[in-house]
Amino acid sequence: MLRHASLTGDPNEPAPAPAPAPKLTRTALLVLCACVLVAQGMVAAVNLLIPQLAASTLHPTSGQLLWAVDAYVIVFAALLIPAGALGDRYGRKGALLAGLGLFAAGGAVSAVAAGPAVLIAGRGLCGAGAALIMPATMSVLVHLSPPELRGRALATWTLSAGLGGLAGNVGGGLAGQYLTWRALFWAVVPLGALLALAVARTVPRTPSRTDAAVDPAGAALLAGALFAGVYAIIEGPSYGWGSALVLGAFGAGAVLLAVFTGHALRAARPLLDPRIFASRRLRAGALGIGAAFFGLFALFFVNAQYLQYAKGFSPARTGLAIVPLTLGMALVPRLGARLQERTGPRLPVGAGLGLIGGGLLLVSTADADTPYALYALYLLVLSAGTGLCAPALTLTVVSELPAHQAGLGSGLNTAARELGAALGVAVVGTVLASRFHGVPRDAAQVAVFTDAMGSALRVAAGVLLLAAVAVVAGYRGRTATASGPAAD
Repeated sequence: MLRHASLTGDPNEPAPAPAPAPKLTRTALLVLCACVLVAQGMVAAVNLLIPQLAASTLHPTSGQLLWAVDAYVIVFAALLIPAGALGDRYGRKGALLAGLGLFAAGGAVSAVAAGPAVLIAGRGLCGAGAALIMPATMSVLVHLSPPELRGRALATWTLSAGLGGLAGNVGGGLAGQYLTWRALFWAVVPLGALLALAVARTVPRTPSRTDAAVDPAGAALLAGALFAGVYAIIEGPSYGWGSALVLGAFGAGAVLLAVFTGHALRAARPLLDPRIFASRRLRAGALGIGAAFFGLFALFFVNAQYLQYAKGFSPARTGLAIVPLTLGMALVPRLGARLQERTGPRLPVGAGLGLIGGGLLLVSTADADTPYALYALYLLVLSAGTGLCAPALTLTVVSELPAHQAGLGSGLNTAARELGAALGVAVVGTVLASRFHGVPRDAAQVAVFTDAMGSALRVAAGVLLLAAVAVVAGYRGRTATASGPAAD
């Protein structure tokens, strides 16, 4: 009788229990964080190989050398939001695996490059892979973490992204001294393959949304606007902010963004609805993320030059000398996440951004006679600020969007990071170049260089602290918790 009832759909027969929701295991969390670390690490690693590339058989021009570095960042930033939407629509695990495949392929193309154009193309392919990797990892964490643990999971993701920049500095420095630039790119291939295998075995699939917006026209317009804007920011210090090239790129970006906004307001299912920015907290979170990474990458830009020119460090020692930044980023994010859960975001965000600004001001006082131990203490202040504010800022952006748009939210989060990083390099690079040109050859030139570096960092600190005031003001009103709209 029971068998007959279940086959005929007896209304009195109890419904079968729903399948248990997939859970985020510790192994899967580590795998996702490893993907983030590798993708973010390649942003910084190539900077330490510039001398090798310049002297290589590729014989790149100064412009081609710049593009070999920037192609990754520009493609990465331009594709982040469309890539996050693709993951929402077709599956985040699939997007992550595709991203790792593109990342490995880009590394192989870069490693075998016989000319600058091929190297640049390989770097762009790596950037496209990273654009798929970063949003997918965060959106998987959002879906698999229960609301009460979501803040801490995102703190771990933030830690991995921060450590990626440090790992890139260390790896690039070691490769620059003991290996070749081709060896670094070849290392990406097996690393990408191993991570893809680990993802396939440990990371569960999350529900995809067949009705999630992809909006090809909107994606093309937004990617073009971001590409033009990031290109202008990166090229501004080299060509001059008033040059026709830079002003034209800014103009093109503004036009494309205006066209995208008009399209999105009319579309039934836009890629990114501009009305989400009516949320004061979302605006504050995005601005805060950009400001934090503005400060971090302002430091990254001058750190290697200071340690090598003023302190006489080798490339390998330079890469290792930034390791103190790992302490704050490793130990403080969990504290920041707990503080956010108890008090809301204003305290950790305000204190964290303030510490980043304070750290930049401290580093701005460094000269050739500053002991490295004191310089390391300055780095620790800055890293503690990053670890304190980043989890609350990330959670703000993610929680302001519904769970089915987690990929889009994580793409927006990472786009804010990359834009902030590009602006940090551009501002510091412009101020530094206005006061010092070339490589310091003697003690007098080193003194001029450190003075110019200090001026650049003080300008960056001022910009960051002004942004911090706007961010903290944006958190007025209801308190953000780890179970915001993303948990619905």
